[in-house]
Order: sequence, then structure tokens, then C-alpha cells
Amino acid sequence: MVRRADQLTWGNPPLLILGSLAGGPKHGYAIVQDVAEQAGITMGPGTLYGALSRLEERGLVEALPGDERRRPYRLTAEGAAALSERLADMSRFARTGLARLSAAHP
Repeated sequence: MVRRADQLTWGNPPLLILGSLAGGPKHGYAIVQDVAEQAGITMGPGTLYGALSRLEERGLVEALPGDERRRPYRLTAEGAAALSERLADMSRFARTGLARLSAAHP
């Protein structure tokens, strides 16, 4: 489950995971910690591993060799391209929203 204190959350688990892995390979607990630090969102294990599985099926992340309990994942080239495209979209949306807010509420 994804939890955040306010109701205006932008946190989409796959996007948050891709963003975390953009900094380099991580295992599940490290992803959860990074997302909590960067986005203020806590992901439960079911949400995390379900999303990782779907991202892996789509070729956006890949599992690396690891031990039984700590399997690291990394972003693939396809995952980096998808993340870049989505972040560019979000950036355009944020710029437009901030400009409209500034014009309507000087």
C-alpha cells in the first residue's frame, strides 16, 4: 500500500520505483527507503514487489544476481527512456500549473 499524509499525492508506485532505480541498482528495502526519503511516500511489500514484477515483465527493470533475501534490481535502457519521457511530461505540467497559479493569484 502507498501511504502519504495528504490527499494530493502524485505517487505512482511504478514511477517512484523507476525514479529510485535511476540512481543505481537497489534491493527492495533500499527502494522503499529511497522513495520514503525522496517522495515522503511509504510503500508496503505487496505494492513494491507487485510493481517490480510488472516492471520486469515490461522490460523496464531487471533483477540482478543476489542472495535469497536481497535481490537487487536495476533500470534498463527502456526503463530509463520511459522514466525520462514521463518526467518531462510532469515537468511541463508543473510549469504550466505554476504559471497559471502565479497569473491567477499574484
